[in-house]
Amino acid sequence: MSQLTQFDVLALRREFPILQQEVNGHRLAFLDSAASSQKPRQVIDCLEDYYRRYNANVHRGVYKLSEEATFAFERARGKVARFIGAASPREVIFTRNTTEALNLVAQSWGGANLKPGDRILLTLMEHHSNIVPWQMIAQRTGATLDYLGLDGEGRLVIEELDRKLDERTKLVAVTHQSNVLGTINPVAEIAARAHAVGAVVVVDGAQSVPHMPVDVKALGCDFLAFSGHKMCGPTGIGVLWGRRSLLEAMPPFLGGGSMIKVVELDHSTYADIPTRFEAGTPAIGEAIALGEAIDYLDAIGMDSIFRHEQELTSYALERLADVEGLQLYGPTSPVERGGSLSFTLEHVHPHDVASILDGVGVAVRAGHHCTQPLHRHFNIPATTRASFYIYNLAEEIDRLAVGLEKARKLFM
Repeated sequence: MSQLTQFDVLALRREFPILQQEVNGHRLAFLDSAASSQKPRQVIDCLEDYYRRYNANVHRGVYKLSEEATFAFERARGKVARFIGAASPREVIFTRNTTEALNLVAQSWGGANLKPGDRILLTLMEHHSNIVPWQMIAQRTGATLDYLGLDGEGRLVIEELDRKLDERTKLVAVTHQSNVLGTINPVAEIAARAHAVGAVVVVDGAQSVPHMPVDVKALGCDFLAFSGHKMCGPTGIGVLWGRRSLLEAMPPFLGGGSMIKVVELDHSTYADIPTRFEAGTPAIGEAIALGEAIDYLDAIGMDSIFRHEQELTSYALERLADVEGLQLYGPTSPVERGGSLSFTLEHVHPHDVASILDGVGVAVRAGHHCTQPLHRHFNIPATTRASFYIYNLAEEIDRLAVGLEKARKLFM
């Protein structure tokens, strides 16, 4: 990596208070952003400012604090819409996280449209959040599930679409980027082929929206779900984007306050989108802080963020190749993948690897990463995962490699 890139990242790191600490006597190297990213000071300050200065419920208050909160909340919705290329902020629904967003589509769209004999097409690399909701709605409606397989490098076998997509296929749900393999999937191609048979396309963007430019028009999908906490925003706030025509035809997911027009004793009429899908008091401060996180990412530039992570991934692929006994899963080309690298180390359990790395200040994740079917496909119970973001440095990958060598030698 160039000196300019290194200098920019070093300056940027100072904006993240948590990265200034030591862990077990070592400077923290946080390599678990695929699980949840760290937060820059301006996002933390934004959230604190809401609670200190204008904490109030939104939409119904006619006093100053409520009006200010409502303006900031809806402005954040507009920021999200622009960030992903949505046609209108009305297509943006605030949820708690990607999981809730996917459940909303499954229960609301799926419950209204799926019937016995219909097929739902998923992939073997999906997070449980993009499997379990579809299992639940399939059991309820009588629809059946099918899965696209993987090749030896953890890429989708796109050729299987020729026989798995037909007029019975009503929905295709696919991750844009695997949280384990790092594989970046050809969503636009999948969407075009799915639409040709009349299927609706749902994209799990939890691992792509924080790391690369994402435009829903270019993807050609019908729904996109992602989480704020993976993109420098707070926990408790997520997004579902949907095509307006589909959202307007969908019944509510939850009932209660806010999502109604009129409530009678025996029936209710529902609000227009997006309010129809935002029952109860929303995560107001968190939504506003997500808007601030989007401002932060926009100021850096999503193209620059993606290039930086590709550089880190390329370096990591080279550096970890020198670690004896390490098996890496996913594409070997950095062009085909994002910055999530999952691996096993011969004779060392992934949890032991993570514990040893923590001892030298390197934070990684170990386990099945909510992808048990994927791990069974590779005939392994768990992996260790290192994942990169805007604040990571090549020297942290060096520390990862040194820690892995230490773990290998301890278990020889």
